[in-house]
Amino acid sequence: MSEDAVKLAVIIGSVRGGRFGPTVARWFAGQAEKHGGVSVDLIDLVDHPLPLAMPPFGEEPDAGTKEVYEGLRVRLEAADAFVVVTPEYNHTTSPVLKNTIDWYLDEWKAKPVGLVSYGGMGGGLRAAEHLRQIFAEVHALTVRDMLSFHNAWDKFEQDGRPVSPEGSEPAAKALLDQLLWWGRTLREARARTPYTG
Repeated sequence: MSEDAVKLAVIIGSVRGGRFGPTVARWFAGQAEKHGGVSVDLIDLVDHPLPLAMPPFGEEPDAGTKEVYEGLRVRLEAADAFVVVTPEYNHTTSPVLKNTIDWYLDEWKAKPVGLVSYGGMGGGLRAAEHLRQIFAEVHALTVRDMLSFHNAWDKFEQDGRPVSPEGSEPAAKALLDQLLWWGRTLREARARTPYTG
Protein backbone atom coordinates (compact mmCIF):
# COMPACT_ATOMS: atom_id res chain seq x y z
CA MET A 1 0.00 0.00 0.00
CA SER A 2 1.39 3.40 -0.97
CA GLU A 3 2.15 6.12 1.58
CA ASP A 4 -0.64 8.16 -0.01
CA ALA A 5 -3.23 5.53 0.89
CA VAL A 6 -6.11 6.86 2.97
CA LYS A 7 -6.56 5.01 6.26
CA LEU A 8 -10.28 4.27 6.30
CA ALA A 9 -12.05 3.07 9.44
CA VAL A 10 -15.32 1.30 8.63
CA ILE A 11 -17.45 1.27 11.79
CA ILE A 12 -20.24 -1.25 12.41
CA GLY A 13 -22.75 0.90 14.28
CA SER A 14 -24.97 -1.75 15.89
CA VAL A 15 -24.47 -4.36 18.59
CA ARG A 16 -28.00 -5.76 18.72
CA GLY A 17 -28.40 -9.53 18.57
CA GLY A 18 -29.16 -10.75 15.05
CA ARG A 19 -27.84 -7.48 13.58
CA PHE A 20 -27.39 -7.04 9.85
CA GLY A 21 -24.65 -4.40 10.07
CA PRO A 22 -21.66 -6.76 9.68
CA THR A 23 -23.00 -7.98 6.32
CA VAL A 24 -23.23 -4.43 4.97
CA ALA A 25 -19.93 -3.34 6.53
CA ARG A 26 -17.94 -6.31 5.21
CA TRP A 27 -19.34 -5.74 1.74
CA PHE A 28 -18.43 -2.04 1.85
CA ALA A 29 -14.93 -2.79 3.18
CA GLY A 30 -14.47 -5.11 0.20
CA GLN A 31 -15.60 -2.36 -2.15
CA ALA A 32 -13.09 0.02 -0.57
CA GLU A 33 -10.25 -2.47 -0.99
CA LYS A 34 -11.26 -3.05 -4.60
CA HIS A 35 -11.38 0.71 -5.18
CA GLY A 36 -7.72 1.12 -4.27
CA GLY A 37 -5.88 3.98 -2.62
CA VAL A 38 -7.12 2.95 0.79
CA SER A 39 -6.23 0.73 3.73
CA VAL A 40 -9.27 -0.51 5.64
CA ASP A 41 -9.71 -1.01 9.38
CA LEU A 42 -13.04 -2.71 10.11
CA ILE A 43 -14.18 -1.68 13.59
CA ASP A 44 -16.98 -3.61 15.27
CA LEU A 45 -18.40 -1.70 18.25
CA VAL A 46 -19.38 -4.97 19.90
CA ASP A 47 -15.65 -5.39 20.59
CA HIS A 48 -15.45 -1.99 22.33
CA PRO A 49 -18.17 -1.93 25.04
CA LEU A 50 -17.98 1.62 26.40
CA PRO A 51 -20.40 2.27 29.27
CA LEU A 52 -23.23 4.77 29.00
CA ALA A 53 -22.16 6.39 32.29
CA MET A 54 -19.14 8.59 31.62
CA PRO A 55 -16.84 9.82 34.39
CA PRO A 56 -17.11 13.48 35.42
CA PHE A 57 -15.10 15.94 33.31
CA GLY A 58 -11.45 15.84 34.28
CA GLU A 59 -11.64 12.42 35.92
CA GLU A 60 -10.23 9.19 34.54
CA PRO A 61 -12.55 6.20 33.92
CA ASP A 62 -11.96 2.98 35.83
CA ALA A 63 -9.14 0.72 34.64
CA GLY A 64 -11.35 -1.62 32.59
CA THR A 65 -13.13 1.21 30.82
CA LYS A 66 -9.84 3.01 30.20
CA GLU A 67 -8.45 -0.07 28.47
CA VAL A 68 -11.50 -0.31 26.18
CA TYR A 69 -11.44 3.44 25.55
CA GLU A 70 -7.75 3.52 24.68
CA GLY A 71 -7.95 0.49 22.39
CA LEU A 72 -10.58 2.19 20.24
CA ARG A 73 -9.04 5.66 20.56
CA VAL A 74 -5.82 4.52 18.90
CA ARG A 75 -7.73 3.15 15.92
CA LEU A 76 -9.92 6.24 15.52
CA GLU A 77 -6.96 8.57 15.82
CA ALA A 78 -5.05 6.66 13.14
CA ALA A 79 -7.89 6.98 10.63
CA ASP A 80 -7.85 9.62 7.90
CA ALA A 81 -11.53 9.01 7.15
CA PHE A 82 -14.51 7.05 8.43
CA VAL A 83 -17.44 5.15 7.01
CA VAL A 84 -20.22 4.61 9.53
CA VAL A 85 -22.61 1.73 8.81
CA THR A 86 -25.80 2.56 10.66
CA PRO A 87 -29.19 0.98 11.20
CA GLU A 88 -32.23 3.04 12.12
CA TYR A 89 -33.73 2.58 15.59
CA ASN A 90 -36.87 4.60 16.29
CA HIS A 91 -36.12 7.17 13.57
CA THR A 92 -32.51 7.72 14.66
CA THR A 93 -29.18 5.97 14.97
CA SER A 94 -28.33 3.25 17.48
CA PRO A 95 -27.55 4.14 21.11
CA VAL A 96 -24.16 2.42 20.97
CA LEU A 97 -23.06 4.49 17.98
CA LYS A 98 -24.11 7.79 19.56
CA ASN A 99 -22.42 6.76 22.81
CA THR A 100 -19.19 5.94 20.98
CA ILE A 101 -19.17 9.29 19.20
CA ASP A 102 -19.74 11.04 22.54
CA TRP A 103 -16.80 9.31 24.24
CA TYR A 104 -14.34 10.84 21.74
CA LEU A 105 -13.79 14.40 20.55
CA ASP A 106 -10.36 15.03 19.02
CA GLU A 107 -10.32 11.76 17.07
CA TRP A 108 -13.14 12.92 14.74
CA LYS A 109 -11.97 16.50 14.19
CA ALA A 110 -11.30 17.71 10.65
CA LYS A 111 -11.86 14.27 9.15
CA PRO A 112 -14.45 13.14 6.59
CA VAL A 113 -17.25 10.69 7.34
CA GLY A 114 -19.17 8.64 4.80
CA LEU A 115 -22.57 7.25 5.73
CA VAL A 116 -23.97 3.85 4.79
CA SER A 117 -27.43 3.20 6.19
CA TYR A 118 -29.80 0.28 6.11
CA GLY A 119 -33.23 -0.57 7.40
CA GLY A 120 -36.79 -1.22 6.33
CA MET A 121 -38.81 1.02 4.00
CA GLY A 122 -36.87 4.11 5.16
CA GLY A 123 -33.48 2.56 4.51
CA GLY A 124 -31.99 4.17 7.60
CA LEU A 125 -32.11 7.64 6.05
CA ARG A 126 -33.37 9.34 9.21
CA ALA A 127 -30.48 7.87 11.18
CA ALA A 128 -28.04 9.14 8.55
CA GLU A 129 -29.50 12.65 8.67
CA HIS A 130 -29.20 12.72 12.46
CA LEU A 131 -25.58 11.61 12.16
CA ARG A 132 -24.83 14.57 9.89
CA GLN A 133 -25.84 16.89 12.74
CA ILE A 134 -23.94 14.92 15.36
CA PHE A 135 -20.72 14.74 13.36
CA ALA A 136 -20.88 18.45 12.58
CA GLU A 137 -20.89 19.12 16.32
CA VAL A 138 -17.64 17.15 16.80
CA HIS A 139 -16.04 19.03 13.87
CA ALA A 140 -16.17 16.15 11.38
CA LEU A 141 -17.30 16.59 7.78
CA THR A 142 -19.91 14.24 6.33
CA VAL A 143 -19.57 13.88 2.57
CA ARG A 144 -22.64 14.52 0.45
CA ASP A 145 -23.17 11.15 -1.23
CA MET A 146 -24.12 8.09 0.78
CA LEU A 147 -25.51 4.58 0.38
CA SER A 148 -28.87 3.46 1.69
CA PHE A 149 -30.25 -0.06 1.62
CA HIS A 150 -34.05 -0.10 1.89
CA ASN A 151 -35.48 -3.41 3.09
CA ALA A 152 -31.84 -4.40 3.42
CA TRP A 153 -32.48 -8.03 4.34
CA ASP A 154 -33.81 -8.63 0.82
CA LYS A 155 -30.93 -6.79 -0.87
CA PHE A 156 -28.10 -9.23 -0.05
CA GLU A 157 -27.46 -12.83 -1.01
CA GLN A 158 -26.62 -15.46 1.60
CA ASP A 159 -22.91 -14.99 0.84
CA GLY A 160 -23.08 -11.25 1.61
CA ARG A 161 -23.09 -9.96 -1.98
CA PRO A 162 -25.77 -7.47 -3.05
CA VAL A 163 -28.62 -8.83 -5.12
CA SER A 164 -28.27 -5.87 -7.52
CA PRO A 165 -24.58 -4.89 -7.65
CA GLU A 166 -25.20 -2.73 -10.72
CA GLY A 167 -26.79 -0.17 -8.40
CA SER A 168 -24.82 -0.55 -5.17
CA GLU A 169 -21.30 -0.86 -6.57
CA PRO A 170 -21.33 2.43 -8.54
CA ALA A 171 -22.88 4.15 -5.51
CA ALA A 172 -20.08 2.77 -3.30
CA LYS A 173 -17.49 4.01 -5.78
CA ALA A 174 -19.01 7.52 -5.86
CA LEU A 175 -18.96 7.67 -2.06
CA LEU A 176 -15.38 6.42 -1.93
CA ASP A 177 -14.24 8.91 -4.57
CA GLN A 178 -15.54 11.79 -2.45
CA LEU A 179 -14.34 10.33 0.82
CA LEU A 180 -10.79 9.70 -0.39
CA TRP A 181 -10.53 13.18 -1.90
CA TRP A 182 -11.55 14.72 1.41
CA GLY A 183 -9.41 12.25 3.36
CA ARG A 184 -6.24 13.25 1.51
CA THR A 185 -7.10 16.96 1.46
CA LEU A 186 -7.87 17.20 5.16
CA ARG A 187 -4.88 15.03 6.11
CA GLU A 188 -2.61 17.45 4.27
CA ALA A 189 -4.36 20.44 5.86
CA ARG A 190 -3.98 19.01 9.38
CA ALA A 191 -0.29 18.37 8.73
CA ARG A 192 0.24 21.98 7.62
CA THR A 193 -1.90 23.62 10.28
CA PRO A 194 -3.23 21.78 13.33
CA TYR A 195 -6.99 22.08 13.62
CA THR A 196 -8.01 24.20 16.59
CA GLY A 197 -11.81 23.83 16.68
